[in-house]
Amino acid sequence: MYDINTRRHALGLLTEGRSMNSVSRETGISRAAIRAWQIRLEPLPHPNQWAPCDGRPVDPTAYAYLLGLYLGDGCISAHPRGGHLLRIACADAWPGLIEECRAAIRAVRPSDKAYVLQRQGCVNVTSYGRHWTCLFPQHGPGKKHERRIVLEAWQQEIVDAHPWEFIKGLIHSDGCRITNWTTRTVGGVTKRYEYPRYFFTNKSDDIRKLCTDTLTKVGVEWTVLARGGDPFNVSVARKASVALMDAHVGAKH
Repeated sequence: MYDINTRRHALGLLTEGRSMNSVSRETGISRAAIRAWQIRLEPLPHPNQWAPCDGRPVDPTAYAYLLGLYLGDGCISAHPRGGHLLRIACADAWPGLIEECRAAIRAVRPSDKAYVLQRQGCVNVTSYGRHWTCLFPQHGPGKKHERRIVLEAWQQEIVDAHPWEFIKGLIHSDGCRITNWTTRTVGGVTKRYEYPRYFFTNKSDDIRKLCTDTLTKVGVEWTVLARGGDPFNVSVARKASVALMDAHVGAKH
C-alpha cells in the first residue's frame, strides 16, 4: 500500500509531461497501480485549502539568480490539480546553465523538485509548487514586455544584497558575452583587434531598467543600443566594466 502523498507525487510527475514508464522507473511503482490511481485517487486539495505562503526564499543568493532567469526566460502556469508550474527555458547549447538553474530552484525551494523537459532546441527546467506565484509576484497574464514589471520591496532588498547574482541570471537568460573585432592600419600593416563585450537584450523597458540600475550600482558602465528605432540592447563594452563582468558573471557554458 502507498500513502496518499506518494500517489499524488506519482500523478504530479505525469501531469508535468513525464511518461508512464519513466515515472514507474523513478518511483518503483508499477504502471498498473499508477493507472488505477488516475481513476480512483480522490481529488487533490483546492489551492485555497493549502496553507499560506511560508515566507521568503530559503536561499536569497540563489533567489537573486533565479529571479534574473525568470524575468528573462521564465513563466508560471496554473497546474490542473492546483498549485503552479515554474518553467525556465534554457538552450541545449548551455548544459552548465541548465544545471545552475536546477540547483537554484532546489536551493530556493528545497521541498520542490526540478525536472528537465526536452523541447525542440531547448529544455524547460520545470518545478511544481504551491508558492511560485508568491515568490514571483510579477507573474500575470500576457507577455512581460506588454505589462508593468516592478519588484516588491522584499525582492529589491535581495537584489541589493546580491546584485551580481541577479545580473548573472539576467545575462544567462537574455544576454551573452561575445567577441567583437575591428581592423586598423598601423605603419602600412593592417592588424586585427578583438575585444569582448556583454549584451542584455529584452523588449521590456522595465526589465532593461532593472538590469541597468543594478549594473550602475556595482560600477559597470553601460549603453543602450536601439534596434529599429526602439531601445533593445544593453551593451557593456568598456574594458574595466567587461573585466568586472568577467569576474562576477562570465560567459554561458
